[in-house]
Amino acid sequence: MVDFRAVLFGTKLKAGLTILGFLVISVGGAFAVGILGTPSVVGVDNRFGTVTDETTTIETDLIVNNPNPIGVQLGGTTVNYTVSMNDISMASGSKDGLAVTRGNTSLDFTTQMQNTKIPAWWVSHIRNGERTQLEIDARVHSSLVGQSATIPHSQEINTDIISQFNSTETRPVNANQPVVSDPVLYINRTSASWGETAEAETPINMQFTMYNPKTTPYTVTEIGYDITMNDISVGEGTTDDPHVIPGQSQETITATTTIQNEKLDEWWVSHLKNEQITQLQIDFYARIELPTGNTIRVPLDGLTYTKEIKTDIFQSGGDEGSTANGNSTTTTAPGTATPTETDTTPSENETTTTDDGGLLNVRQT
Repeated sequence: MVDFRAVLFGTKLKAGLTILGFLVISVGGAFAVGILGTPSVVGVDNRFGTVTDETTTIETDLIVNNPNPIGVQLGGTTVNYTVSMNDISMASGSKDGLAVTRGNTSLDFTTQMQNTKIPAWWVSHIRNGERTQLEIDARVHSSLVGQSATIPHSQEINTDIISQFNSTETRPVNANQPVVSDPVLYINRTSASWGETAEAETPINMQFTMYNPKTTPYTVTEIGYDITMNDISVGEGTTDDPHVIPGQSQETITATTTIQNEKLDEWWVSHLKNEQITQLQIDFYARIELPTGNTIRVPLDGLTYTKEIKTDIFQSGGDEGSTANGNSTTTTAPGTATPTETDTTPSENETTTTDDGGLLNVRQT
């Protein structure tokens, strides 16, 4: 006896599978021959968010354009996001299983960068001649068609922290003490250069050309210094190499000041909270042994070095560009990246998140 229900059910099942297979092949083939387009990245905007003692929040708005009349979810869509500074990974993460609707989809990410990354970046910045190459790579990959859309952002960050210490201006040194008449010394020349930067310390090699206007010699037994960045102490110390300056002659004294790199993550927090502006100050004093045998502490106010350091990381704006086959175009512009003239649709909430061992968490809204 023929089981008509089994025959009917089997026929429908086969027909359904056939139709499903046909649709998958058709959609894949449509992508392959260009009837349907590959989603592309049309805009990305980065900015700093909340900053704490431990972490720095990087907020990213990624605009993905789907040129097709239907949403793309078959095979899944993955977004990878990386931030590096001088090839040092500062933040990276990925999110998969995304649904990209028709037109523009806004993907909003929040990455938490650990501030303990800052000292290593600082070392690379100084070793590279006070230059940093910031690289941001936002990549959208569709497993259905095996293609990626990407918009890399590249920005060079330059600073000039110590060059203005180089000076030939003559400055008097006054002791303001009754045991000696002022000025006790003149500083005729100063210079500074970076030393061999190590993981723990950033040395600054300094030279002071001092003139003794008296007829009797002075001995400079010690030069002390204090380095602050936004009123945060990042280095202090003294030299212990005495120098004799004969009467009515000059001597060049060499001293090395040192920035303690372990304190730079605290400075970084102040730099961002102060709109990416840092006030650097180096104060000096000297201990001078007089011919009488007395030693006096003299503030070297004329040597006080101040420098305003400004950065514009992420250039206060966004990038625009698109790719369909891995090649990319990038345009840096002020303000928020402008997407194409199609509707922008917020993406669906997702829960799948991967990170690189606690460096960051990625959130899509």
